Amino acid sequence: MDKRLVIQLVGELSKKYTITAILKVLEVPRSTYYRWVKGFEEYKNLHEDLIIEICKTTKYRNGHRKIKSILKRKYNIELNRNTVQRIMQKHHLQCKVKPKRKWKSQGESEVIAPNILNRDFSASKPNEKWVTDITYIQYGSETLYLSTIMDLFNNEIVAYKLYNHQQTPLVIDTLQEALNKRNDPEGIIIHTDQGSVYTSYTYQNYLKKHHCISSMSRRGNCWDNAVIESFHSNIKTEEFQYCKFNSLTNLNVVSKIEEYMYHYNEVRIQEKLGYLTPKEFGMMAA
Repeated sequence: MDKRLVIQLVGELSKKYTITAILKVLEVPRSTYYRWVKGFEEYKNLHEDLIIEICKTTKYRNGHRKIKSILKRKYNIELNRNTVQRIMQKHHLQCKVKPKRKWKSQGESEVIAPNILNRDFSASKPNEKWVTDITYIQYGSETLYLSTIMDLFNNEIVAYKLYNHQQTPLVIDTLQEALNKRNDPEGIIIHTDQGSVYTSYTYQNYLKKHHCISSMSRRGNCWDNAVIESFHSNIKTEEFQYCKFNSLTNLNVVSKIEEYMYHYNEVRIQEKLGYLTPKEFGMMAA
């Protein structure tokens, strides 16, 4: 009889019957049973230590589903996700839930593009659909502004810029870097909100010059650009979760942003990508 099944049955039936009686029915010697229990506890503790170490290494960013996948991929250990969840709860290793973000008006519009993306955040190939946005980073000696571009094919961060202002050059420079990295592809749908930098004639003319197609969220509807909004929320939740506003130097902030971008593209697995990283998924599709 399988020893795990025996241990489970004894655990369930011992509330009504003695262990001796249960083992007699199962025809398992007491000495054998206690040897199995000791081995099972050692096995369980080994996995607990490993799960604690994985959570620590990944800075407590991952939930139980991703930890389960890491156990299988890197250590060839197959555990039920409920088991992983219980161990993480036992040691208070649950990842922090990101707070909801309310949309804020970005200013008066000049050029409004239609919502071509229409919440279809899937892409069949690289450089088909990009999403971009700006977020506040308020952990340094002054407020910085992070502009990021993501490819919806594999959720890879193609380019980002961190400036001390949120004017048009911030988004132009981010887009220029992304296009240069991808060898100036044409026909990309680039989705944004209706912020003043994106509706400016300067930005819209830059898109036309490089044969890109502008798409915009409806005013006041953050769900229309939910993927990049979620990514920016993840940075603050995962990388700056223990930092207070204005508690770091700007150099520290730059370093942490660089570290997170590498972690996100190269290390952080995603359920949408079959528990691969964006880089791994992109290489498989190449």
